[in-house]
Amino acid sequence: MQTIKGPALFLAQFASDEAPFNDWSAITRWAAECGYKGVQVPSWDKRLFDLAKAAESRDYCDDFKGRAAENGIEVTELSAHLQGQLVAVHPAYDIAFDGFADPSVHRDPKARQAWAVDQVKMALSASRNLGLTALGAFSGSLAWPYVYPWPQRPAGLIEAAFDELAARWRPLLDHAEECGVDICYEIHPGEDLHDGISYEMFLERVDDHARARMLYDPSHYVLQCLDYVAHLDTYADRIGMFHVKDAEFTPTAKQGVYGGFQSWANRAGRFRSPGDGQVDFGAIFSKLTSQGFGGWAVVEWECALKHPEDGAREGAAFVRDHIIRVTERAFDDFADGGADDAANRRMLGLEG
Repeated sequence: MQTIKGPALFLAQFASDEAPFNDWSAITRWAAECGYKGVQVPSWDKRLFDLAKAAESRDYCDDFKGRAAENGIEVTELSAHLQGQLVAVHPAYDIAFDGFADPSVHRDPKARQAWAVDQVKMALSASRNLGLTALGAFSGSLAWPYVYPWPQRPAGLIEAAFDELAARWRPLLDHAEECGVDICYEIHPGEDLHDGISYEMFLERVDDHARARMLYDPSHYVLQCLDYVAHLDTYADRIGMFHVKDAEFTPTAKQGVYGGFQSWANRAGRFRSPGDGQVDFGAIFSKLTSQGFGGWAVVEWECALKHPEDGAREGAAFVRDHIIRVTERAFDDFADGGADDAANRRMLGLEG
């Protein structure tokens, strides 16, 4: 067993052009004031982080970590979610996802994909330079428009999509191995890796690559009506990162999983601040602790109702209260009568 590290906060939902959220030193100071010990960094946000410099310069990385440490904050992981999304984009989403990329590659899918691959490579190199061992990412999606089998899918369509997805990610996974960094795919609707079965389809095609791991976020399983606690037993050796994000699913006579094209506030399934939803975090923290997960519990704040700064402050306390400090001795050691091999044999009636 291990004590989970935390609390930490994913900064993607908080970075902005307004102080203190537009400056690395200021935002880490704010995070510490909220009660956090670590932060997860969106590698694409130039207000906080220079990815190209970090990929090339250990001095830059040492300074970056040092400025956070001055505020009592550790860098837990980098995130390359947006760039990972662009490694594989179905044409239906070309316009929607162009905004994730540098303007120089807009309206040019091949150039955008090459840019995204280079970005993920840099994020892996930067993670190595920062002394990190995990990188969060999305897988991207080629098959997602066909997730519901109507119209009937032609034979081989999904297999071809996953073959191509694996071919695009395999060189990046090999670079991850060179860097000593796991790529932790967030299992997420909208991505081709959106549940255990689709993750296994991908894993089979990359030869069970040791660096192809999971970012576990139970909120996405609640909204898919999956067993998010049993998932931890099934994939215990593949869980590399952990997002603490809550959700609720309350179907009605009018809508269910698909949401009726409603806004987040009006969907049957919606994300909530930690503790305000239906996720059994007590069971999750117990399971991860018993399985020896030694990573960070990172709040990814998303809520359809609550103000983000309130959610951030409450989230720090929520995680702190759920972290289980692993015991160093059994609870009933006070009743230990002592024993040796001879005594054990006598208790079993094996003497004389």
